[in-house]
Amino acid sequence: MVVSMILLIVELPETSTLKDKRSIIQGIKSKLHHKFNISSAEVDLQDTAAFAEIGGALVSNSKVFGEKVMHSAAQFVEDYFPVRIQSLQIYSETFDERGSYESYEAEIH
Repeated sequence: MVVSMILLIVELPETSTLKDKRSIIQGIKSKLHHKFNISSAEVDLQDTAAFAEIGGALVSNSKVFGEKVMHSAAQFVEDYFPVRIQSLQIYSETFDERGSYESYEAEIH
């Protein structure tokens, strides 16, 4: 089993209120779930309208597949929402039947 994770810090230059921000973030989370089958949440920076930190995870049987989905999801967010990605981290862990794991990390700034 492979768990691939993504951590996005996005700038929301067009938002001036937390209500505007919540609307955009809810749209991002909904699309990540429906289009890419990624479970996601706003994990930090909830009190500022200008930035958001979004974390997500996907379980699959392939590190390559999981990380490809995460890169596609990040590109989708940047292309279809009024945000600028400030930081992107993608990380995968592989678990085997004995409970041990290998980890992989790719960091992009």
